[in-house]
Amino acid sequence: MVTVLRRHGLIGMLILVGLVATPVAPAATAAEPPQRVVSMNLCTDQLAMLVAGPDQLISVSALAQDPANSAMADVAGQYPVNHGRAEEIHLLEPDLVIAGRFSAGTTVSMLRRLDIPVVVFDPATSLADVRRNLRRMGEVLGRPERADQHIEAFDRRLAAIRALERDETDTDTALYFPNGYTRGDDTLIGDIVEAAGLRNMAAEMGIENGAYLPLERLVLATPDRVITASRGPGYSRSQAVMQHPVLDEIARFGVHRGLGNAEWVCGTPHVLDAVARIAALSGARAAVVE
Repeated sequence: MVTVLRRHGLIGMLILVGLVATPVAPAATAAEPPQRVVSMNLCTDQLAMLVAGPDQLISVSALAQDPANSAMADVAGQYPVNHGRAEEIHLLEPDLVIAGRFSAGTTVSMLRRLDIPVVVFDPATSLADVRRNLRRMGEVLGRPERADQHIEAFDRRLAAIRALERDETDTDTALYFPNGYTRGDDTLIGDIVEAAGLRNMAAEMGIENGAYLPLERLVLATPDRVITASRGPGYSRSQAVMQHPVLDEIARFGVHRGLGNAEWVCGTPHVLDAVARIAALSGARAAVVE
């Protein structure tokens, strides 16, 4: 015990107290779905809220209630929140914890040492990943039928968006985010742009994933349209570049500055709101697919 306390300090003490006060809930068997599920990642929060059965999901991450980042902030308000700390999650007595690949690794390791099952989800980098993660969430929570319903609805709406007539197609589009960051085709937002019927210019500049794009290089590329993130409250130099007047001068179809994080950061069916919004920029009748 002394060694553990020295190594982990207060966290170790709290967990040891929790171990004495409340035994770890037994892991769910393959035949029995988990009954007390905790999600500690913004994206798994939303997938779990879509798929979980009544009273099955007992806590989501605090970010899930932030409307700037979560497309399901209102729904998340119905759940107790956690901050991704091992001691608070342990005291919830979960029989399953769901984390993202980039969730706190020390927390995941500690929970596993406490014999609490943890399932890790990779972030979505394409619309196909939305289907895969939904299906996996259905398997993990023992709710495959519910997951299949969301996948079928997702596919129907995506097909409807792709079928819309547009005033112009394959318009050269540049994504331009805080600090001059852009994303290529091998990303979720890149796939969203393609599904909306536009052409992401990042590939022409040798960018497949994400990279810094100097403003001068963007100007020389002369995109037809620029899509930037929506600005947060206050002022920061990282966001100022998205307001540079030269963007309005080079983009003949204008600059769209309303793409919020909640619309595309996580691979959930809500990304189709971003697809519809971007498709509408090229004259597509987005109202048809609401």
